[in-house]
Amino acid sequence: MRVFVTGVAGFIGSRLSNVLLARGDEVVGLDNFDPYYAREHKYRHLRDLTGRRGFTFVEGDLRNAELLAKLFQTHRPDAVAHLAAMAAVRYSMAHPLVYGEVNVQGTMNLMDAARQLGTRPRCILASTGSVYGTSTPTPFREDAPADRPLAPYPASKRAMELMAHCYCHLWKMPTTILRFFNAYGPQGRPDMMPWQWAQAIQAGKPITLYNGGRIKRDWTYIDDILAGFVAALDTPQDFEIINLGCSNPVENLDFVAALEEILGKKATIIDAPTPPSEPLITYADVSKARRLLKYEPRVQVREGLAKFIAWMRVEKLI
Repeated sequence: MRVFVTGVAGFIGSRLSNVLLARGDEVVGLDNFDPYYAREHKYRHLRDLTGRRGFTFVEGDLRNAELLAKLFQTHRPDAVAHLAAMAAVRYSMAHPLVYGEVNVQGTMNLMDAARQLGTRPRCILASTGSVYGTSTPTPFREDAPADRPLAPYPASKRAMELMAHCYCHLWKMPTTILRFFNAYGPQGRPDMMPWQWAQAIQAGKPITLYNGGRIKRDWTYIDDILAGFVAALDTPQDFEIINLGCSNPVENLDFVAALEEILGKKATIIDAPTPPSEPLITYADVSKARRLLKYEPRVQVREGLAKFIAWMRVEKLI
């Protein structure tokens, strides 16, 4: 199978590409090296992909519809793994317009390039558990309205989902949307909480926890995310939205306690009010993923953090 992977130099895109190449698939990867975080991290992500048989890299931007159309006509992919996005809830509060440009219009450009191909490649699109906001009962089910996002990032992802449905409905493009819940693990982004907290604790710097550390997050290890994504690629749907989470929310205090144990250092904690962009809990109901994708999250937080910290030490990041 030839897979067009967007965001191939990112955290999940690079790890997915590694899995696909290892099993014999071809990968055409696109990334624009957005300066949201330093290129050195993206070069690290690409390190074990560059030069591999079956891997083609293109530097380009989702906002360039003409480029996408040419790439699809040249490479004619069987499937699309759409992971490129402007991420991060709090960053979106300061830069809202770019989220519409990249996450909404960029996704439309991508799906229109796939439409023009005429072969209806299966499309697997990465979304976020943040779309559920605070008005959804827990655990979050895919049939919840998800119509009260708390920031431009989840709002743009929900808009992306709706546009994807239009393309599926009108042009019969098989589409699966995967809502990721708090992905973490080796090769993670430097703006993510596990990375920032680990470095701060190791350096003896304070970390900020909201709501007395009682906020809960459904931390999902990268290998579980990848297993669900590959299963979605291998199991085309007409149109489905599917949660990929661990389905085991962990309080931030407990998450930090696990980091303290692994690092052998105590954290200095600053308490702060919860920002309006932050839900008090994320919690995925994964029964649909189990039914459709045979998905089963296997890595709990303590084990996942140990692997993450081991990787950070090897890379001399702590």
